[in-house]
Amino acid sequence: MISIRDDTVIGAVILGAGESRRMGTQKLLLEISGKPMLEWVINSFKGVVDEIVVVLGHNPDVIIPLLERLGVKWTVNADYFDGMVTSVKKGLEILKEFDAVFVALGDQPLIEVDFLKKAIETWKSGAKIVCPIFKGKKGHPVLFDRSLFDEILALGKDQFLRDVIHRHREDLRTIEAGEWSITDIDTPEGLEAFKRKF
Repeated sequence: MISIRDDTVIGAVILGAGESRRMGTQKLLLEISGKPMLEWVINSFKGVVDEIVVVLGHNPDVIIPLLERLGVKWTVNADYFDGMVTSVKKGLEILKEFDAVFVALGDQPLIEVDFLKKAIETWKSGAKIVCPIFKGKKGHPVLFDRSLFDEILALGKDQFLRDVIHRHREDLRTIEAGEWSITDIDTPEGLEAFKRKF
């Protein structure tokens, strides 16, 4: 029997704490079709989730004005250099009372709203982890059930979200998605290739 969860509250943690070293400049502010990369990510979640939190780290002051313009909540991870999981935890601490939370990458500008809606429906049907998959490769964003939040928050800096996913393989559901789900942008060449491809 499928249990459907109603009146739920769902959030999104968008990771934007990195130094963009390979890009040579703050990549989240680079424009794609006239909008900063991070704005594309945020807009994908608007109207789908109840709260968005962007986790900043390196030089946050250059990104904060964009988030204020978009009316999005943000927090700064002072330990961002200790790895991505520290940023996930920082964002999740704000949303830990929510029923489920997406973890998304700030440099993944083509998240499909249709996938987000399917992920939520799959979660409502009983899955504890939902992620996109393209040609056998799992991607982002990943939706986590509240029952896993404490386990995520307990991860050490040398551990990864995939450790949680592996421990709960029986509760994982994947949804076939496009190449966007495994595409993030790290270099100037990658950005140009992205613009040509998409």
